Amino acid sequence: MKFSEFNFHRDLAKGVKIAGFREPSPIQEMTIPVINEGKDLVAQAHTGTGKTAAFGLPMMDKIAKGEIERALVITPTRELATQVSDELYHLGRFAGIRTLTVYGGVGYGRQIALIHKGVQIVVATPGRLKDLYKKGKIDAFNPEIVVLDEADEMLDMGFLDDIKEIFDYIPQNRQTLLFSATMPEPIKELANHILYQPEFISVVGEDEETTNNVIEQRYYVINESQRDEAIVKLLETENIDKSIIFCRMKREVDRLTEHLQALGFNAAGLHGDLEQQDRETIIKAYRRGQTKIMVATDVAARGLDVKNVTHVFNYHIPFDPQSYVHRIGRTGRAGKSGQAITLVTTEEFRELQRIQKEVGADMRLATIQGGKGLDEAGIEYIADGIRSLPVHTQAQEVLDALDEMDRSVLLEKLVSAFIEREEQQVGSQIGFNQQKVNAMLAAYENEQNATRNNNRRKKRR
Repeated sequence: MKFSEFNFHRDLAKGVKIAGFREPSPIQEMTIPVINEGKDLVAQAHTGTGKTAAFGLPMMDKIAKGEIERALVITPTRELATQVSDELYHLGRFAGIRTLTVYGGVGYGRQIALIHKGVQIVVATPGRLKDLYKKGKIDAFNPEIVVLDEADEMLDMGFLDDIKEIFDYIPQNRQTLLFSATMPEPIKELANHILYQPEFISVVGEDEETTNNVIEQRYYVINESQRDEAIVKLLETENIDKSIIFCRMKREVDRLTEHLQALGFNAAGLHGDLEQQDRETIIKAYRRGQTKIMVATDVAARGLDVKNVTHVFNYHIPFDPQSYVHRIGRTGRAGKSGQAITLVTTEEFRELQRIQKEVGADMRLATIQGGKGLDEAGIEYIADGIRSLPVHTQAQEVLDALDEMDRSVLLEKLVSAFIEREEQQVGSQIGFNQQKVNAMLAAYENEQNATRNNNRRKKRR
């Protein structure tokens, strides 16, 4: 199928052609005819499948042909709102369709004034939109089409009550379109509440198959002290255009960003404690390619959709399988190949196996050739190990036997023993090989069996 077969308004078709759109993606081919017919719609599709054009083109076509006057798109984050607004502007600019992005962190005045001047499409975040409706600032804005984009992200971010309240202000005679990557029960209940006899479309199966084919997934089983050395070595050896490194905590983002910058890497950190202006500046630089490495938390990266991300690194394993899916979905877009690389310790390996099983991921064990010597993290890891050691009852006797040795030399020799033991864990490479992982799993199974047997014996008593 070709885009020309949709019979869009000629000015809109011009924007589509200049954007380089020739053949619609599966989500576009399936949803555009339904939206053209005026039906409500629930569409399950991941970010990067072309869903902005899927709802944006038929929506703008109706505006260009005079069938409707206004439309509203609700997105979970400011970044996604800006991105959607930009795409709609570029596709609809020859048709004279005006768009406005509405979000918090900036003054109300300009946003309200532009809405009253008659912008046709408002792309908004839930918090600011609810405030504007609640305070009666945009009573005159009555959209005939309303789109909920990334509905499951809104659920994760706690916006569901805001969404329900927003729909109390919007006229009932509207067309409602809901797009979501997953369909948890609260989203299904929301759809039943705000949509009327919707059509259901899902391209998740096709998209996940494509993702598995396009994204190569690897993992490295490492010691805790090797995280920084491993990530640095990977950044040095991989063929990277843009990359995202996911950390669990904000402080980890700050520390790792500073560490990479000190080593000369073009890196920036992104987390929820940043001021909005700083956040926008960082994202713009990353989107333009001025920054190559983004270190981020899961929450901060929600709604962040950037082209040409070749690598996603899990500096720490995510808390749940769904987060893993969302993380690696940042790469391998639009048919391009991508790399998803996860670092795990022996303690975390079982959690990785659970994620692998639940999402059906094809992950490959790998190793990295390491360098000589310890980095700062490795030194601190050994120092912490020494600090936490209990004092043996015969320690003083050994010290008395070594009384003739210089104390500084004695300390250096003892610390050297710790360093050598740490280096021998993996030899000259970073990451355990398959033999070591198999041995580790066998030891774990033996430990579990012993525990189960002990519990059985206790029950018999």
